[in-house]
Amino acid sequence: MEGIRKHYRTGENVVRALDGVDLHIRKGAYVAIMGPSGSGKSTMMNLLGCLDVPTSGLYLLNGADVGAMDDAALSGVRNREIGFVFQSFNLLPRMNALENVALPLQYAGVGKEERLSRAAVALRQVGLGERLLHRPDALSGGQRQRVAVARALVTHPSIILADEPTGNLDTAASDGVMKLFDDIHRKGNTVILVTHEEAVARHAERIVRLRDGKIESDENLHQDR
Repeated sequence: MEGIRKHYRTGENVVRALDGVDLHIRKGAYVAIMGPSGSGKSTMMNLLGCLDVPTSGLYLLNGADVGAMDDAALSGVRNREIGFVFQSFNLLPRMNALENVALPLQYAGVGKEERLSRAAVALRQVGLGERLLHRPDALSGGQRQRVAVARALVTHPSIILADEPTGNLDTAASDGVMKLFDDIHRKGNTVILVTHEEAVARHAERIVRLRDGKIESDENLHQDR
């Protein structure tokens, strides 16, 4: 990201959600984005995840200019490059874990046998090999978030983008999910966390802090990694 601005008009006022942000994230990095309410965290996540485009500035994702893309191109990039994990899990209650994880592959046009096979592999990867046929209401909060992580992994994205991934979890479940992200990063994925929890952010190699739409600080935590 270079010179990124995202402005919204609300009536007579212009909200400068991001106001001239420069941010470079290398492939394979583990980054946490922090900041108080209204700092621009959610806007940053939406732009990084190609859910929105900047008002001005340059955002290159693996060499592609995101700001120049139309909705169809943005959707293609999201499907190929980015696996999303949300605080509220966003699982479909009538589908079991296997079906929920396979859903992005259905949208991508993958045949049923292959998508169920890949979904099973992803669920085993997050430690839920014995829960393939359980619906969300039969799973704990931590298990539901693991299903959500498996769904993010099933398309083999280059980036895992997690928005407050432990926000609805107790301490034990939160620790388990963060160990999962640590493992995903060790295997080569780029992981970007948006969080307000310092303990969660400390799992990353780098913490970028936002305030009033600008980067307040950019700290490397683990120089030895």
